[in-house]
Amino acid sequence: MKLTMLGTGNALVTECFNTCFVIEENDKYFMVDGGGGNTVLHQLKCAGFDWMDMQHIFVTHKHVDHLLGIIWMVRMICHFMSHEEYKGDAYIYSHKEVLELIQNLSEKLLLKKETRFIGDRLHLVEVHDGETLKIIGHDITFFDIQSTKAKQYGFCMDMGNGQKLTCCGDEPYTDCEEKYAKNSKWLLHEAFCLYSQRDIFEPYEKHHSTVKDACELAEKLNVKNLLLYHTEDRTISERKKLYREEGSLYYTGNLYIPDDLEILTL
Repeated sequence: MKLTMLGTGNALVTECFNTCFVIEENDKYFMVDGGGGNTVLHQLKCAGFDWMDMQHIFVTHKHVDHLLGIIWMVRMICHFMSHEEYKGDAYIYSHKEVLELIQNLSEKLLLKKETRFIGDRLHLVEVHDGETLKIIGHDITFFDIQSTKAKQYGFCMDMGNGQKLTCCGDEPYTDCEEKYAKNSKWLLHEAFCLYSQRDIFEPYEKHHSTVKDACELAEKLNVKNLLLYHTEDRTISERKKLYREEGSLYYTGNLYIPDDLEILTL
């Protein structure tokens, strides 16, 4: 199983793409979020993927840096379905609010000959808090992260052999996520900036966390591998070094700060 980061940045980055990624195993793909625009198609191509293989897509929440790229995926899927060049069906998973937005935006922005496939071959699948679905051969449990901003879901993937990968979305961990995140082989968590630069980036005012916060959490939850994303981009040339230096003070597991298009073996 591999994870490819299509983007690693927060909503306002210009030096990298917004946070989104693909988990793959045995030529099956689970795509999470789409970034803020059609650059997602460029990132998929640069990562060596065929966008048509992204037949299972999960959208965490409605913020533009996660949702708008999905509208481009919908357009591509429906366009090629209308030209009989897309094989099989596609599935977009999310909670009700996000799916309604996708439906409404698609109807307003795309052609009727394209949107007719929504609900037919492009399935908008509503997931609920604590619900488990079998996707790309693995049980994936979706959960409400109890965001104080836009409603947002994370997920926990059963990797097999008692191991799990947990994605906390792009907001700080809350106690309701403990049963999913604790003892994870992989924990995916946002880190808006370094704790030492909190006065510059003001993560707490934006309801985000720092490298220190995420690493202290991972240590407490007995996480084996911690992946940090959804960061600022002003330190991007030294991000790996700086984040690892701060994180290692608080976390004894394996710490990953990937760049865009970086591939990690899970």
